[in-house]
Amino acid sequence: MSLSNTRRAAGAALAALALTATASVTATAAAPTGPAADTLREVMFVGNNWDGTADVIEARGDFAKIGRINVIPDKDERLREIYLNPLKLAFFLGIRQGPGEGHDQFVDDMYSTPDGSAMVVSRPSFADVVSIDLATGKINWRFPVSGFRSDHMAVSPDGRRVAVSASTSNTVHVLDIETGEQAGSFRTGDKPHENVFTDGGRYLWNMSIGEVNTALDAPWLDWTKGDRRITVVDTRTYEQVKVIDMRERLDAFGREDLSDSVRPVAFTPDESTLYFQVSFFNGFLEYDVRADSVTRVKTLPKNPATSGDRTTWVNDSRHHGMSMSPAGDKLCVAGTMDDYATVVDRATLREGPLVPAAKPYWATVSGDGKHCVISESGADAVTAIDFATGEKVATVAVGDHPQRVRLAQVPAGWTGPAEG
Repeated sequence: MSLSNTRRAAGAALAALALTATASVTATAAAPTGPAADTLREVMFVGNNWDGTADVIEARGDFAKIGRINVIPDKDERLREIYLNPLKLAFFLGIRQGPGEGHDQFVDDMYSTPDGSAMVVSRPSFADVVSIDLATGKINWRFPVSGFRSDHMAVSPDGRRVAVSASTSNTVHVLDIETGEQAGSFRTGDKPHENVFTDGGRYLWNMSIGEVNTALDAPWLDWTKGDRRITVVDTRTYEQVKVIDMRERLDAFGREDLSDSVRPVAFTPDESTLYFQVSFFNGFLEYDVRADSVTRVKTLPKNPATSGDRTTWVNDSRHHGMSMSPAGDKLCVAGTMDDYATVVDRATLREGPLVPAAKPYWATVSGDGKHCVISESGADAVTAIDFATGEKVATVAVGDHPQRVRLAQVPAGWTGPAEG
């Protein structure tokens, strides 16, 4: 096959992945239908990573706090297990000193089950995923991931499957959200991170970020970061259908200087275009899925107070967190190490006001689609920003070091698990 034919074939394969369903980067479990829909309330889960708690807040309006969930009710049992196993203990302490910035990482990502009865949460320091009953606060099931650390998750559009990255074993596990049974798994590049379902759940994209916990951050040492790539699998078989090496695409675009470690992403509503952040960069890039090429880059302002020493940037992040408005016309970007968030017009790539925020770590969309909601991990708060104006409209105090924020469902009238 000629080179041109090879490229056309690759383009056709990618075109098959340029899918028409709504992107699920900011999705929650599928909205219920029928009688159960009347008994549920839309909320937001806020994972307080260092606390081991999750705050539940209103999904719109004033974003007021509703209740709190202890996501580590089995903490003593898990710690006994870890301290009796030298290898597990070594990784547990490594997580504390590495990605945990001196703290244990007790909650990373969270979703609700379709019936709103439980929260499913990944717990990095405990290397597992658990389902917690929202009525009792007790654990329904526990799935230990392969390796020694669990990370970002994604829920399928129908709410029935949850994918979790096992970051030290280069594996993604896909679980039945009700039972915790493994439906499938697949191999990834080094340190799998973000997961995204596309085409109504037909495909699953995983972004591996490589080694982000060393001090080998000089550009000439980029080769030490490992195998960083996007792996796309068919969720009927969990067989690989595409690998996207963003290094090749960035080089072709003329940005050999940028890392190919793909961090948070946002698809357009028709899933034809992907926006993504990369390590060490104050900005983001645009990728045309059908053409299989990087098409635009946006550099956002630097905060003069931010250190130029890349080794001081948390887990190689400069900016970490982005979401897209439901109409697909605005992007919301968390400028993590630059201490701001901003709304960017997708057509012009012009940013709006820089909203001050203390180490914003994530960005998602409110229940009514009008606001971008960011976690301020440095201020123990979440802040809502109006997509239309780019201005802050509300800030709500939460627990210690909030990171992931997800839309969810809980029973109507729920204010927290029963005491005792």
